[in-house]
Amino acid sequence: MAQLNPYDTKEHPFELRHEVKRLNGRLDQIADMLEKSEFKDILENYTNPKKRVISNFMAGMSRGLGLSIGTFVVLGLLGWLLSLFVDLPMVGDYIKNLQDYIQSQP
Repeated sequence: MAQLNPYDTKEHPFELRHEVKRLNGRLDQIADMLEKSEFKDILENYTNPKKRVISNFMAGMSRGLGLSIGTFVVLGLLGWLLSLFVDLPMVGDYIKNLQDYIQSQP
């Protein structure tokens, strides 16, 4: 007695076509997700140590430069804002003393 293959197309033609269509759709979804996630770029970065080191170094330099420029701008704006309050009584004296101290430093 011959054993029947459960996936024989003669026995289950509609079910197999339906299953193949479903699997093809799922494979297309997986391919789209991999393209969107740039999986190839991720693999290249993690398998190439030189590329990873350069990428991390540049990211660190960018962050450091951004923090330095941001600090400079915020402190400059704070100093300009404090200079507007020099004419106020009591508070202005403290600010004037602070400005004199800063200007006296070499």
